[in-house]
Amino acid sequence: MKHDTTPLLSAVPGTARTLDSFRFGPADAEKRVYIQGALHADELPGMLVAWTLKQRLNAFDEAGLLRAEVIVVPVANPIGLDQQLMDVPLGRYDFESLANFNRHFADVSDAIAEGLEPLLSDDAAHNQRVIRERFYSALGAITPANAYEHQHLVLQQLACRADYVLDLHCDFEAVPHLYTTPNAWPTFEPLARYIGSMAQPLAADSGGQSFDECFTLVWEQLRTRFGDRYPIPYGTASVTVELRGQGDVDYTLAEQDSDAILNWMRHHALIDEPAPALPDLLFPATELSAMEFLKAPAGGLLVFHVAPGTEVHKGQRIADIIDPISDEVHPVTATQAGMLYARNQRHMATRGMIVADIAGFDAKRSGYLLAP
Repeated sequence: MKHDTTPLLSAVPGTARTLDSFRFGPADAEKRVYIQGALHADELPGMLVAWTLKQRLNAFDEAGLLRAEVIVVPVANPIGLDQQLMDVPLGRYDFESLANFNRHFADVSDAIAEGLEPLLSDDAAHNQRVIRERFYSALGAITPANAYEHQHLVLQQLACRADYVLDLHCDFEAVPHLYTTPNAWPTFEPLARYIGSMAQPLAADSGGQSFDECFTLVWEQLRTRFGDRYPIPYGTASVTVELRGQGDVDYTLAEQDSDAILNWMRHHALIDEPAPALPDLLFPATELSAMEFLKAPAGGLLVFHVAPGTEVHKGQRIADIIDPISDEVHPVTATQAGMLYARNQRHMATRGMIVADIAGFDAKRSGYLLAP
């Protein structure tokens, strides 16, 4: 195991933060895997899984069983991890800019494309190597304006040359689910099976320049520009893995999820051990544009009828919002059939608040598809 420490820009004098990454396996391996936890710093199940993977990967490394270089960043957001307000961790948004820590990653597609064509050839592997190095250099050429941007750039540089990127998150209260692109779905469908994912919304571009998409979109855009003249593969397959809810910080669950990720690596011959048989896929992949946010029609006490992991039908009553003063009860109902895979952990709703998420089949949303 190799431990690298990258200093981050300080917002003010007298403070300092670092980003720590851990490398396992042969540095000259043909494949590379990048795994990070807690980019939303109040989503800690991913941090525990990343820590668990560190121990397991170190043992595989010492035994010579890794067939890929694996980079693990267990604490992907030291800025957000340090944000506490009245004993409540608030790691989703940057206090200074109010920006979501998993949005607005740098788009360097134009910088990579400029002057790229003379370097391309009829060899897809050569083109992949050239683009990856230009990707890394383009990120390094950006001067960050603040600590938030610098942290983003460091994470992007660590991951931009990886074949596979796994970003470990969680929801409020949820069952395991994942988000990826249609092109990456065949790569991660085995992971969905091993981890017991109960929803898998797919989108090529969800509109937020999130961490997983800041890599895939580069390859999509370069293929659009040059793909009719030069073979350009998809250089990175990336996925956001949602490890249940914020309260699911548990040794047993972390071991199960680590096993699932390692079994996925075995399936792709990244670990020199046989992979177990694939379990059934618990729910089909659906379009992210068909995913529905159920929102509170009024403020009041939120009482659920349906738990995450329940297949619901159109018109089914999901929750009630009770005004304890007027005695009004406002039902929240499903507007389409699908899998209710996540719900809010708060029980006092504000008008317009997201109450629950349903992976449905009726694609009717467009543009920005993510939660705030």
